[in-house]
Amino acid sequence: MALTQADVLAGLKEIVEEVAGIPAASIELDKNFSDDLEVDSLSMVEVVVASEERFGVKIPDDQVTELKTVGDAVNFIVKASA
Repeated sequence: MALTQADVLAGLKEIVEEVAGIPAASIELDKNFSDDLEVDSLSMVEVVVASEERFGVKIPDDQVTELKTVGDAVNFIVKASA
């Protein structure tokens, strides 16, 4: 079953809140992980691993650097789950 953008965003909010301690309410599609949410590279790895486990997708290492915003990550996961 393909995931919806809303499903992925909700899950990603929970993951980022748990990993980086950022309130879910401040996590939006247009937020940049490093600049707006201050997610460092180590935390980003944790977010990726948790996302892979939760959504059943594989995010290749070379793609992680392309996931600059929450929206980038949501769109990647939705496409990868289809």
